[in-house]
Amino acid sequence: MIKESFEASQGIYGSRRVFCDLREVGESCGVHRVARIMRANGIAALRGYRKHRFKYHKPAKAAPNRLSQQFYMHSPDEAWVTDITYIRTLQGWLYLAVVLDLFSRKVIGWSMKSTLAKEIVLDAILMAVWRRKPAKPVIIHSDQGSQYSSDEWKRFCEQHQLQASMSRRGNCYDNAVAESFFSSLKKERIRNHVYHSRDKARADIFDYIEVFYNRARRHSHLNGMSPEAFEEVWRKQG
Repeated sequence: MIKESFEASQGIYGSRRVFCDLREVGESCGVHRVARIMRANGIAALRGYRKHRFKYHKPAKAAPNRLSQQFYMHSPDEAWVTDITYIRTLQGWLYLAVVLDLFSRKVIGWSMKSTLAKEIVLDAILMAVWRRKPAKPVIIHSDQGSQYSSDEWKRFCEQHQLQASMSRRGNCYDNAVAESFFSSLKKERIRNHVYHSRDKARADIFDYIEVFYNRARRHSHLNGMSPEAFEEVWRKQG
């Protein structure tokens, strides 16, 4: 049963998430026993992807840090976070921008392009607004990258009741949830893999976000549930 859970997660679940799978189907073993069995059988979650460094231009006027590292929300669409990362392919870099809801850690918007032009973040936030259709103002938190300082970004935020928030310069902890998602993506799916083409990378990352991460991946922050399951429980309780 441990092997089945581990293989179903594509080799990324550690003992705690495997334990959640076993508990869900009625198995009564403890998490420490699961860990011992995994160690004894050489079953270990895959890790490893080196962090890429971006160059940032200081914005003319940075938005205030409205989150101040308060990443726990009581309901959906109170605050979103957004960031950009890179994926290595044999055709060159592919850049990924995402928007996550802090309540459920669900990826609600994303965009992949071959350049870091401002359109990558505009497309991601447009998808988030289109999907969620927030009825009240939402905090949208980013770093101080030039894409998030553009006039187009500022106008889009104003038109859609998005309250811009920015991390302090050089402080990765201010956007830790987005950083954590990228770390999971690279450890759990990309690892040290180099895609043959940008199209293959896009297809695999789409599968990770929409099929695995949002719908199936268990989060310790969400009581062992996936983002979609966590939001569904909240809707039923509300």
